Amino acid sequence: MNPPFFDETYCLDRYDGILQAALHQLKYQRRLACAHGLAIAWNERMIEPLQAVEADFLFPVPLSQEKLCFRGFNQSWELARRIRCTVNIQKHAHVLMRHHHTQHQAAENRINRHKAIRDMFYVNPQYQALLQGSSIVIFDDVMTSGATLNEIARVLKDNGVSRVINWVLLRTQRPSKQLRN
Repeated sequence: MNPPFFDETYCLDRYDGILQAALHQLKYQRRLACAHGLAIAWNERMIEPLQAVEADFLFPVPLSQEKLCFRGFNQSWELARRIRCTVNIQKHAHVLMRHHHTQHQAAENRINRHKAIRDMFYVNPQYQALLQGSSIVIFDDVMTSGATLNEIARVLKDNGVSRVINWVLLRTQRPSKQLRN
């Protein structure tokens, strides 16, 4: 198996933990107040471990325009904009872009997720020069197989980024060996 394109990943908690209900209310019931509570949990537990992380920018995992219009907000951005990070890290919501994907990824196995996500992301051309030699934090609400974060890291590194660090609110358990083939 090839190593991932991203360099590090930090997660607050496991997906089936106490924060899952709040995340579901945010994403599926559009309760934006839950983003505030989840960000407080992040800020209280992750501020110390992340003090040593050096990065230039923080980008949320983007939604496609269609998904953004349907949901009304990007949950990763709603969380990311509320979390604390060092003053050196600038937050930008529109550097990374995403093509629309008609299939829902949540039910897919690891192999199909990796295939489906290929070439799904791109860098907004007006920000391309900003990325050269930079270190980027990608913020996501949930890491399942790692396919999305890996594809984003690949695209960023293809566009001159030197380092990609993932900050993830919740992480599902590692897939079983049967899915790793």
